Amino acid sequence: MSVQKSKPRKAADRKLHVALAELAAQLRDDVNAIQFSQPVTHLYNPLDYAWDLHQLYIAQLAATARVLFLGMNPGPWGMAQTGVPFGEIAAVRDWMQLHGEVDRVENEHPKRPIEGLACQRSEVSGRRLWGLMQERFESPSVFFQTHYVLNYCPLVFMESSGRNRTPDKLPADERLALQRCCDEHLRAVLDLLPWTHVVGVGVFAETCLKRVAGESQSTAEIARILHPSPASPAANRDWPGTATKQLEEAGVWS
Repeated sequence: MSVQKSKPRKAADRKLHVALAELAAQLRDDVNAIQFSQPVTHLYNPLDYAWDLHQLYIAQLAATARVLFLGMNPGPWGMAQTGVPFGEIAAVRDWMQLHGEVDRVENEHPKRPIEGLACQRSEVSGRRLWGLMQERFESPSVFFQTHYVLNYCPLVFMESSGRNRTPDKLPADERLALQRCCDEHLRAVLDLLPWTHVVGVGVFAETCLKRVAGESQSTAEIARILHPSPASPAANRDWPGTATKQLEEAGVWS
């Protein structure tokens, strides 16, 4: 038997979705105004070309959510393709049941084509993170009643070789300009709901949370889990078990 949301709940959810979409659109426009220099040669913003899918992702969140996971920025085979944080194709298409087209990106790198949900590559970090959520929560709707996943920065930075360049490796002036935009967005998201726990997926995200939370109205406890990147030897040794233990020790899960 399906459980219908009450009208007040539906209204609260819709209000939240509108607010999140407005904040994401503002972040999209703000970061698009920043000029980035060499060695960055290619720049993708999935909040532009995958906006429709991103809005479908936002629309899953319930106003009852109290746990926020924060990642750093999109991976080339995850959010860069789907507009969903850690958006591994199978998780977005098959578990969340999100479907839609993505636009072509300007100045596309031949080694990093944007194919949307038709992409045959799999993002290991996203497969691990959303795989854990699939194991723990019986459905996406159950997950999004209490949890949400957000990326700090929406941009993908690439060098001429196609190599990924993370935001922390940008020149100081560009990094600070980007930080101002992303901090403002994160602060606003923290103020949207009475989060009880905010969880950095990796050290970078935790650092951002610690910096921004003090400037927000949030009273959430800050925690960190190991980043699921395959580049991390520790993450390649039972990442789901390690992350679950960290979340339980932090009081996020029980």
